[in-house]
Order: sequence, then structure tokens, then C-alpha cells
Amino acid sequence: MPRLLSILALVAVLAGHSFAAEAERPNILFAIADDWGWHAGAYGTPWIKTPAFDRVAREGLLFRNAFTPNAKCAPSRAILLTGRHSWQLEEAANHMAYFPAKFRSFPEALAEHGYFAGATGKGWGPGVAFNAEGKPRAICGRPFSARKAPPPARGIRNNDYAANFADFLDAAPEGRPWCFWFGATEPHRGYQYRAGVEKGGKQLSDIDRVPAYWPDDEIVRHDMLDYAFEVEHVDRHLARMLDELESRGQLDNTLVVVTSDHGMPFPRVKGQAYLDSNRIPLAIRWPKGIRGPGRVIEDFVDFTDIAPTFLAAAGLPEDESGMAAITGKSLDPIFQSERQGRVVAERDHVLVGKERHDVGRPGDVGYPSRGIVRDGFLYLQNFEPDRWPAGDPVTGYLNTDGSPTKTLILQRRRENPDDRFWALNFGKRPPQELYDLSADPDCVHNLAADPKHGERREAMQQEMVARLKSQGDPRMSGEGDTFDRYPIATVPLRNFYERFTRGESIKAGWVNDSDFEKETLE
Repeated sequence: MPRLLSILALVAVLAGHSFAAEAERPNILFAIADDWGWHAGAYGTPWIKTPAFDRVAREGLLFRNAFTPNAKCAPSRAILLTGRHSWQLEEAANHMAYFPAKFRSFPEALAEHGYFAGATGKGWGPGVAFNAEGKPRAICGRPFSARKAPPPARGIRNNDYAANFADFLDAAPEGRPWCFWFGATEPHRGYQYRAGVEKGGKQLSDIDRVPAYWPDDEIVRHDMLDYAFEVEHVDRHLARMLDELESRGQLDNTLVVVTSDHGMPFPRVKGQAYLDSNRIPLAIRWPKGIRGPGRVIEDFVDFTDIAPTFLAAAGLPEDESGMAAITGKSLDPIFQSERQGRVVAERDHVLVGKERHDVGRPGDVGYPSRGIVRDGFLYLQNFEPDRWPAGDPVTGYLNTDGSPTKTLILQRRRENPDDRFWALNFGKRPPQELYDLSADPDCVHNLAADPKHGERREAMQQEMVARLKSQGDPRMSGEGDTFDRYPIATVPLRNFYERFTRGESIKAGWVNDSDFEKETLE
């Protein structure tokens, strides 16, 4: 027997790690909601109850300046998976895209280095991801989605996420670290109207404020509470997962990350580039790897930082991971500090931007923009200001999901062409935008043309360009049209505008019939 143990130990060392090192590597639970904005009890939101998220924050770290660089599902998730900005990901910069085979994801890298990787719910997408041999990729891990449960309201999926996580834990080989992707589909639309009040016991008065870019209307407040009801559904599944880990004695050696891919699915938020579009909830718990739990972190972090954080926690050097050069930086220096507020001086800004999100403009082109957030200001540069930022009116403003709030704002413009809410949510925008986030977090007062802010605007634009050039952004070298030439992976939606205006029977399923304008708007 001693001889056998010696042989096994030697085999482990030759394989690149010892049994002891394997046992010390943390498990990873990555929980990501779909379209959940910066709303949680831990952030002081009175109309959403998130006890599980709040627990992770209380027992770990709460980040107040966490961002996705691109506020749309597929490109945001591509950033998370690869540790690279969307403008560094070729086709994957777009929505409904092909994911280039050469960009490996962190679950794939971890699985190739000893981790058992699984997933439930929504992973990367919408889009198509094949490997170099043309076979579908388990880009987020092996799927576990067999368990179903009756949804509490229409629009909520029947995936019993927590039960599927328990199945995954049952399947995980003993003594082997694991990585699990919990991808809740909620609070993506659609919602059951008035579910927040009728099923969630909420009241319209629970909402402390309606953002300045929407009318404070009963319809809007109901819509917000219906969104809250779905956020709370996700949080309940997270609570069950934490309890499951605790009952198995695995919670304290599990690195738990809870976040969302971008802001809420409402006009001027999802698919745009404002504070509410790109700032996301983020809480991280890992007792064995984080000092000073309960800290609130003000450092600017973004989704490029998630993959290198997981690689570092797993003891996997980036140059051995098989992943393309990673732009982000591990959060380990924040984990190892015991300071609150600003911890790492260099984390003083984030970059944001987008290319093509949804179809519906002539030629299937996008709405390219780039921006930078720093020193309490957001600067944005819109490269094609003659295009409609939320999608062409004739085809239903396809970069804004259909909703009661959207319908209300569109109807207001039809009654009053000068309606300010329509202009804020759907109107064309100038080449440059600048917002004072401390005075105007809703980003409704553009200061870009104000001479008092000219020096700041120029400095932010120059820094943004310099940083993007250093990252090889094609938009900075005059090659931005490359993003519009990448094909749409959803073939039936290609050339949408041309086919729609020719009278073909074609429709995108995420807008309402009332969203389409009957005539071209200028």
C-alpha cells in the first residue's frame, strides 16, 4: 500500500499539481442574472428585497463601481468569459454573433486544468459558438437543466436552478474542485403585468423615485415592480444554493460571485451606454481568500477582471490557461487588503462602448460608441450620430425590448411630437455627451457643449482614445466598419430593415406591435 501511494503521488506531481494543492483550490459559484440593474437591498433600494445577495455582500465584499463595458447580453458575457473588452473580440463584440473559436472561456480553461465545470440556465448568447472543428462548445460548462418547477408568474422560466445546482454537486467528483455557472434568465422580459403588486405584495409607493428619463406614471411603476418581482425570484434561488453549499460543508471554500450582465430591460438602459446601462451589482464572498469581510469597495472594476480573478484563485497562470491575452486584472489585491473605499489607486476609471446590438437599421449596422467613466463624470463619443441609437423607428426601435414603459413613451410622442421623454429614450444624440454623475446620475443633462466643461471633455476624450488604441480597438484606427460587416448569426433576421420595408412578413419577437412607427421619422 505505501508503494501504491508513492506511485499515485508521483503521478500527481508529474500531472502538474499535488493532491494537497488540488484540495486547496477553491470551488467557484458564478451567479449572473439577465438584465438586473444596480438594485439590491445592499445598495439601498427599498422596492427590491435581496437577502441572499445582501448576505454575500455582508460576508464578503460589496462593489459600488462595478461595470460591464458593453450593456447587451452576448457582448457583455463574452467579456466576462474571456477577460477581454468587446472591441478586442472581433465578431463577439456584436449581439447575435458568432463567438470566435480562438477565444477560450474561463470555464473551458478551468475544465482543462482539473476543474469540473457545469452550468444551468442562460450562458453566453444569443449567438453561435463552435470550436475549431465546428462542434458546439460547452462555453460555460456541462449543462444541468433537467429539474423544473412551476414558475411563480408568466414570463419566469420553469428552470429549477437550485435543484439543478444540487444535481451538479452530486455529479462532481469527490476531491476535485468545481466551477458552476448559474445563469438566471430573469429578470429578462417578458413580465406578467402587475405581478409585483398582485403576487409580490408590493405597492406603487414602495418606489422611492422613478428615473428622470421616464414619466412618473402608474404604468411605469407597475413595470418597475414587476421587474423587482423577477429579481427576487433569482435571489431566492441563490439563497437555496448558498444553503445547499452550507449543508454540504462546502460554502467557505467556495468563491461566490453574484452579478448581472447589464442594466434593466427598459428604455434608455439596456443596450445603451449610460450609468444605469453599464453599472451592475457585484458582491463576492470567499472566507478563505478574502480578508476583512464586510468591506464596501469603491474601486472601478469591470467584467474583464472576472476571468483573471478566477484563474488566479485556481492557481492557473494566465500564460498557461490557453486563453488569449487577458486585458483585465485579478481582484486579488482587493481581496488581500483590509481597506474599504478606494483600495487600488490605478482602478480609477472604466471604459464602455458598443457596436451592433440588434437588427433593424438599414444595412444591419450598429450604433457605435465609446466612453469613459472617471472622476465622477461619464464621457461618450457617438461615431454615427445620424443613426437611431435605440434602433430605427420604422422597425420598432429594436434595441429596446417591448414593455409597458416603452409603449407609454412612444404613445406620448404620437400625441405630442416634442415630448421630452421620447427624445431622451429614442431620439438621435449628438456626437459627444458628458454627464456629471454626482449631480445627474440619470444622465439627462448633457454638458458636452458647455464651455465650462470643455477642458474636462477634451481630457476625457483624449484619455479614452489613448487607452482604446493601446487595446487595439479597430474603431480607433479607422477600421470600425469591420464590426458592421460581421454576419448576424440569426440568419432569419439578416437584412431585417430592407425585407421589412419591402413588405415581407418578418418580425422580431422582443417588440410589441405598437412599437412600430407608421412613417419614417427625421
